[in-house]
This record gives sequence, structure tokens and C-alpha cells, in this order.
Amino acid sequence: MISLEENLKNAIRSIPDYPKKGVVFRDLTTLWANGKLMRQAIDALYGYAKKKRPDKIVGIEARGFIVGAPLADRLGVGFVPARKLGKLPSKKLTIDYELEYGKQGLEIHSDAIENKERVIIVDDLLATGGTSNAARILVEKLGGNVVGFAFIVELSFLKGREKLKGYDVFSIVKYEKE
Repeated sequence: MISLEENLKNAIRSIPDYPKKGVVFRDLTTLWANGKLMRQAIDALYGYAKKKRPDKIVGIEARGFIVGAPLADRLGVGFVPARKLGKLPSKKLTIDYELEYGKQGLEIHSDAIENKERVIIVDDLLATGGTSNAARILVEKLGGNVVGFAFIVELSFLKGREKLKGYDVFSIVKYEKE
């Protein structure tokens, strides 16, 4: 019997030399197009998350929304978007951080997380950990307690877990090399 990880891996399209030569892009749109596999992926994330008893799910723009919103719905908790700069209309907290290919910014509404709320940060893929760590900093500055990180895919060879050291990190599919 094929494992969930193998089923999901088989559904994920690999695109060589995108966005630059030498990089293999892991395209999850082919996984999301398969309703049965999408449900199985969300089921696996739900199994992890329910044990953590979160009050909120923070989804990182943009693909973290695809995963985070149905997870929050299934858990019966609130969903909070962590957005790229300039996308949120109300009072917000902002952070700039380094990416492999340059700089980026992330923001969250100042009233989105209440003091001591238990939060799981969700994205489709963990690579270097920069964006997830930035989201963590924002949540903690608002008084939230990050109880875990959840991803469908982890590119282990990029060592993103190291940026999240000291926190519980869950992923379904791991790629050990490019």
C-alpha cells in the first residue's frame, strides 16, 4: 500500500529550472486539483493541529491561505491572513525579512491575535524558513503563543527547520534533495 506521503509526492508536479536554473519548483496546484488528495492532505494537517488545540490558524500569503482556511474551518477556529506588504487595510504590524533571492515584508492586522491565544502557522511549503519565522515574530509581538507550524511539503535540504528551532514543525511530504 502506498503511503500518503508517496501519494502526495506523485501528485506534485516538479518543474526544473524554475524560477531560476538549478532550482526544482514543487508545484502543488496539481495536488490541489485532485479533491481526494487535497482532502487527505487537510486531514493529515487536521490530525496534527487538533492535538495542539489552537485558537487561531495563521496562513501565509498566498498558498498558505489555500491550506489554512479549510484547516481553520475544520477545527472551528479563526483564520488570520499574514499578508505581503500593502495588502491589509487596517492597523497592522509589519516585519521585513531576508529571502534566498532578496528581501520581503509581511504584515498582520494588529487586532488579529489576542494575548496568549494558541496559534499554528500554516503554509503549503517550508523552504528556508524565512517567511514562517517572520510570521512567528509577528504573532509573538501580538502576544500569541505559537504552538506549531504545519506544511504540506518540506524541502529538508534547505534546512528551514533550523530557523524554527524550539518550535514543533509538522510536514507531510519531505524532499531530501533538489
